Amino acid sequence: MNIVQTFYDGMASSYDKLFKDWNEETRKQAIILDRLFRSLGFERRSSLLDCACGIGTQAVGLAELGYSVTASDFSREELSEAEKRAAERGVRIRFEWADFRLLEDVFQENFDIVIAMDNALPHMLSEEDLEKALKSMACRVRMGGIFMASIRDYDRLLVDKPPYSAPYIHASETEKRISFQTWDWSEDHYRLTQYIIEDGPSLKISKFDSEYRAVKREDLTRLLYKAGFSRVIWKFPEETDFYQPIVIGIR
Repeated sequence: MNIVQTFYDGMASSYDKLFKDWNEETRKQAIILDRLFRSLGFERRSSLLDCACGIGTQAVGLAELGYSVTASDFSREELSEAEKRAAERGVRIRFEWADFRLLEDVFQENFDIVIAMDNALPHMLSEEDLEKALKSMACRVRMGGIFMASIRDYDRLLVDKPPYSAPYIHASETEKRISFQTWDWSEDHYRLTQYIIEDGPSLKISKFDSEYRAVKREDLTRLLYKAGFSRVIWKFPEETDFYQPIVIGIR
C-alpha cells in the first residue's frame, strides 16, 4: 500500500471534520459545479464519473441534483464511507474501486463529464504518472464532453514554498475543531501532514501524511492537450466561488 492509499484510508472516518458541516458543503459545491457544467451546455441528466470521489463530497451533491453519477477512488475505506453517505442521503451512485491511471480496466463506457477535484492530480509524483492519468481520464470522456479538476495554485505557492497552510477553526457549543497542514518542500515536491485537533470534553489529535508534486498551470495545460483535449480553460475562485482554481478540458 502506498502513501496515498494509507493517507486516504486513514482519513476516511475523519475527512468530514475538515468542514464545519460536510452535508452543507456537498450541497454548496454541487451548486457551483452545476453552474459551471450548465454554462458549458450540460444538463442535470448528464452522465458523470467522479474518478477521485473520496467520501463523496462532490458525487453525493451532484447526484442529488439529478446527474447520473458513477464514482471511483483508489482508497477502499473512502469508497466505503462514500457509499454509506450516499445511502444516508438517499441517492443512487454506482461505486467502483479504480486507479485513475487505469480507468479503462474498470470502465468501458464514456461519460459526458469526468471530474477529479480537491487537488487529486498532484498525487502523481512524476510527469509520466500524471500524463498517464490524464490520458486515462481523457479516454473516458465522450467526444464533446469535458474533464474538470481542481488544483492548488502552485504557480503562486512555488514562489515562496510556504511551510504550512492557514488553519480552519470550527466551533460549536461543545467543541472546537482545528485543522491545518504542514508542508515540507523538496524542490517541486512536498510532504504534507494533515492535523485535526478536536478540543471538546476530551482532547483528540489526529495526523495523516501524504506527498504531492506541485504542478504549474502551464505544464498541466500542456499535458491536457497532449492527452487529447481540443481546448483547455482555467477558472479561478473569484469567478467560480470554488476554493481552488479549476481546469476544464474539452474533448
